[in-house]
Amino acid sequence: MFCHLRPMRRLCLEKIFPHWFPYSRALSGAEAVNALRPFYFAVHPDFFGQHPVEREINENSLKRLSVYLENLQKPGFKSLKPTQLTFYVRETDQSSSDGQEPFSTSGFRAVKFTLHTRDLLSTVLYILNSCSLSIEHIQSLNTNVHTQPLKEAKRMPDRPIKWDKSYYSFTGFKDPDEDLEQVSRMETTLTWQRSWGVAHRCSQLHSLSRLAQQNLETLKKAKGCTIIFTDRSGMSAVGHVMLGTMDVHHHWTKLFERLPSYFDLQRRLMILEDQISYLLGGIQVVYIEELQPVLTLEEYYSLLDVFYNRLLKSRIPFHPRSLRGLQMILNSDRYAPSLHELGHFNIPTLCDPANLQWFILTKAQQARENMKRKEELKVMENELIQASTKKFSLEKLYKEPSISSTQMVDCCKRLLEQSLPYLHGMHLCISHFYSVMQDGDLCIPWNWKNGEAIK
Repeated sequence: MFCHLRPMRRLCLEKIFPHWFPYSRALSGAEAVNALRPFYFAVHPDFFGQHPVEREINENSLKRLSVYLENLQKPGFKSLKPTQLTFYVRETDQSSSDGQEPFSTSGFRAVKFTLHTRDLLSTVLYILNSCSLSIEHIQSLNTNVHTQPLKEAKRMPDRPIKWDKSYYSFTGFKDPDEDLEQVSRMETTLTWQRSWGVAHRCSQLHSLSRLAQQNLETLKKAKGCTIIFTDRSGMSAVGHVMLGTMDVHHHWTKLFERLPSYFDLQRRLMILEDQISYLLGGIQVVYIEELQPVLTLEEYYSLLDVFYNRLLKSRIPFHPRSLRGLQMILNSDRYAPSLHELGHFNIPTLCDPANLQWFILTKAQQARENMKRKEELKVMENELIQASTKKFSLEKLYKEPSISSTQMVDCCKRLLEQSLPYLHGMHLCISHFYSVMQDGDLCIPWNWKNGEAIK
């Protein structure tokens, strides 16, 4: 990776970067945005409202950094001119002033460094190290993300019936194993939002495979992303690339071409979440797909922006970091805050600030207790799934996203009291109704009654 560097430069990099760096894989644009989250939180101009000079310096430096990162992702670039940047870094939990200019009485310090790196990973590491921010999450990213998506993708075509190759020749269906093999080379995770049958999934995979053959360079922009086949195209609130199954290749191509702008919006969204967290005593803003409406990245950003501006105007007094460890989700269809049984707060976007403060402070301890019970319930759920899979010799036991852990635990406990030998080798899905999917998976409701399950 560093063969083009002079020996002295290589020595400096080895002092700065950990031993695993030369052997790690390339970083995608989405991963780079996520990896730099601590940095953005420490230097974002919105936190320097009372210091206009430092705010302007950080704004200009962030613009130049954004251009540098975008150029790194452009195909065919040869080299970039060294870029000198200056940032004022706020004191955060990860910040350390060792070897750096000490923090001023205002709680920030100046950091100067020059970028002359040639790939995203080395750039991210250099920035974090220059600002004395932790890089442990980068090591985790490189050791875990590399292998998991491919394994998950290869499990997609797994089903009770393994068709012979002659079946695809006779019917004209595309072999999903062949499509997955080609598409998964992009090191992405492929998944579906709904439980479509095998034929439908084969068709979608074939379309993506054909697009890869026609325009592979465009699809490379999605490297490291999760691709979901769903009802509309765009990027989801959690950063997944959504491919509308009714859209034509032209729409998919346009979406892949726009990914860099989506990554930029994703970065701004994460900063917005951190700013809300900062104003609310460290409570974490989360998006739970199973419990919230399906939103695009733009829709979710707009929701957060409205809520953030209301908080800024009210300036609710929360003790810094007093609510760390707690979580909240935003809802646009509620008028009063509530506490979910899983421990997170449901906060309306237009909630009255005074009521919000009172509610969170009075329910904080109960929220922590609920979150502890949630973790215990999750452990119990996993143990019951394993016990049920083993007892009935199931090939697979899983639940739909809308089924809660409480419902799954209740269902498995009652299942284990039954004798069901005919489930041997089957795929069993815990749902809200009885059905048999096109690919042979058997669905039963979580609250099944004795006598119904054997019909």
